[in-house]
Amino acid sequence: MILFSQLAHILNGNTVALHQDQTITDLVIDSRKAFARQGAIFFAIHGTRHDGHKYIQEVYNQGIRMFVVEQTPAYSNTLLPEANIVQVDSAIAALQDIVAYHRAAFTIPVIGITGSNGKTIIKEWLFQMLSKDCAIAKNPGSYNSQVGVPLSVWQLQPHHQLGIFEAGISQPGEMENLQRVIQPTLGIFTNIGSAHDEGFINMDQKVHEKLKLFAKAGALIYCRDAEPIHQAITQAAIPGFSWGYSAEADVHITATNGNFAIAYSGDRYTLTMPFADKASQENCLHAVTLLLKMGYNLPDIQGRINTIRSIPMRLELKEGINQCQVIDDTYNNDLAGLEISLQFLQHQHQRKKKRLILSDIHQSGLTDEELIHSIATVVNKSSIDSFVGIGPVLSQHKAAFPANASFFPTTDQFLQHFGTDILQQEIILVKGARAFQFEKIVQKLQRKVHGTVMEINIDALVHNLNFFRARLKPGTKIMVMVKAFAYGSGSNEIASILQYHKVDYLGVAYADEGVELRKNNITLPVMVMNPSEDSFDSLLQYNLEPEVYNLKILKALVAYLQNKACGIHIKLDTGMHRLGFEENELPELIALLSSNPNLRVNTIFTHMAGADESRHDTFTRQQAARFNTMANTITSALGYKPIYHMLNSPGILRLTDLQHDMVRLGIGLYGVDPTSEGFRELQPVATLKTIISQIKTIRQGETIGYGRRGVATQDMRTATIAIGYADGFSRAFSLGNGQVLIHGQRAKVIGNVAMDMTMVDITHIPTAHEGDEVIIFGPQMPIHDVAQSINTIPYEILTNTSERVKRIFVTESL
Repeated sequence: MILFSQLAHILNGNTVALHQDQTITDLVIDSRKAFARQGAIFFAIHGTRHDGHKYIQEVYNQGIRMFVVEQTPAYSNTLLPEANIVQVDSAIAALQDIVAYHRAAFTIPVIGITGSNGKTIIKEWLFQMLSKDCAIAKNPGSYNSQVGVPLSVWQLQPHHQLGIFEAGISQPGEMENLQRVIQPTLGIFTNIGSAHDEGFINMDQKVHEKLKLFAKAGALIYCRDAEPIHQAITQAAIPGFSWGYSAEADVHITATNGNFAIAYSGDRYTLTMPFADKASQENCLHAVTLLLKMGYNLPDIQGRINTIRSIPMRLELKEGINQCQVIDDTYNNDLAGLEISLQFLQHQHQRKKKRLILSDIHQSGLTDEELIHSIATVVNKSSIDSFVGIGPVLSQHKAAFPANASFFPTTDQFLQHFGTDILQQEIILVKGARAFQFEKIVQKLQRKVHGTVMEINIDALVHNLNFFRARLKPGTKIMVMVKAFAYGSGSNEIASILQYHKVDYLGVAYADEGVELRKNNITLPVMVMNPSEDSFDSLLQYNLEPEVYNLKILKALVAYLQNKACGIHIKLDTGMHRLGFEENELPELIALLSSNPNLRVNTIFTHMAGADESRHDTFTRQQAARFNTMANTITSALGYKPIYHMLNSPGILRLTDLQHDMVRLGIGLYGVDPTSEGFRELQPVATLKTIISQIKTIRQGETIGYGRRGVATQDMRTATIAIGYADGFSRAFSLGNGQVLIHGQRAKVIGNVAMDMTMVDITHIPTAHEGDEVIIFGPQMPIHDVAQSINTIPYEILTNTSERVKRIFVTESL
């Protein structure tokens, strides 16, 4: 407990006014987020882009009576007659000082987390894994800044048994302040990357600055394989406790087929993780190592890993029914998070009425009475027009809330008995603990703006990858093309799966596609097929490897690099006559490569013009012979042998003797047989589906759709489906050319395909109803058939599917 009268001493400031001494309960730095509670104190921060002193009068008028200022308002005696005011040199430093004083009163374990990436994920996963054992205080969201950390640590109360706080910095000198505030007894250093590089001289300085958080920690968890971090920890004499794949790690890891063998203190145990991507696996191993340090055994840790779930990092504002808007915050529920969500709600002014649907708060560490008092205080001060409480605790304490509030013991009871017709032009915050499954409420309240989705079957994709791999000779590498939004399937998600399954290379069409992969933690080598001079910066910055196909682009790259190192891929034209060096250009090419050893030729390749059909096999063999001659000429001049590759998907299936060092897998990965030979083992990966928006009965002779091109030759039933040419459902499907699948039966397109809708004939499908699923293509509606109906190829059907169509990834086992 800190009294206002103690502040001048704690903050090394001066008491300007003391009207009535009060106990400080809440710290406020934003006038827009101020709850006028007795015990709230406002810090008037003077920053580069704002000045909190301008809002002192506004905050006073809201009911706050305690202030920490850098400049005393001249009108304080007249317009702030009941104010308590302390003046300091820096309001931010004062905020940190008061919380450091507060933190020093606790002797509980406190975990501090820093690093470039993964801080928030690890914090939230540790909370999930440990909250059943103890009451935990943590940062709400990613409150890890110079002001976010103190606001988070201020939450520590006597009932808490553990603290978990993350800290981030952007320049030297900041971490010492956060160390005083957090005072961690245990630590995690996640990794080091390029975030906030501009604030530091070099990477070493950034590592040493971040390590200052753990100056007094009893142990620091880190990855032993991160050599810069290990060396810095050793130099700083911080007691480390490491995990890693190297034998020097305290917790030794061996990864095999997605499982992780853990060797620690003479014991061995194999952990499984519900994550395919490397970043999530590393985050989880940090958490595992911390739990080992805390004394948990590996079988228990496995059980806790099985309970962790993906974490949404933001509130989502969605369109709702009846002209409402829905704020979806259905991940977890705690008091600090509730305040943040209510602050977000208060900032939404699109609708006048505001409603809160809230679940019980679990693992708060408070008695029911204390918890209800805290919730009611926050809710009653937040200008909520309507309140809905769900859960036994809230239902048993109705008297603490407004008379018009409604309560339900369970989520199912709410879904069954709450009449949504009363929701009209409101903003509705839906916030609940995961156990309450509030996503069901969001689904009920969210307006169904688009019923079209592309479902990607990960199991089928992995099956196809393994099918192609089985046709390769030992040692043959595999490059997978993820250009054109991964043939319509979603580049980042597909690339993550491929990285998990250890393909050797990825191929993209343009540099910006490669940049997006890097930003989504894809570390595989990436070949860019169509580099341009204006993309050279991105190529170097994101470690992307350009395809070089003519002298012009090669000379431009040489001039740009100025002797900087760069890996490249040389494309040869052996008969496709699209891109690539021809044989008469090889002498100049070799001269340029020889005079610029900074250019490392990683691969030499060509493209087959007719690998999909046996009638072109003679020409294909001629291409192969020409490629071998040209590639070997280059290799002899280089003095080292790059990787050779020429086979695409149909070539892998048909021409196994031409595999060379690597092959390029494209459309075949997605279950499309690019040959005419019927490889039945391939499984369709993508299913494009939509819904029936409306069903109509059309009389004989009436017309349907734009231009009246559809004509009812008899009385008929039509279904309007929620897909059109803006989604990639081509106008070529108009006038009966296209068909869709409803209840296992094909239905022809009637009239013209419109931008967002299409009409189909369902006269022969009496079981069809509005809202039913409609398959555009998928396992039961082969994409080959769909493509043939408009004289095109599956490539075009897949890649034309608009990015506005939501991708959903499904799997039985990953």
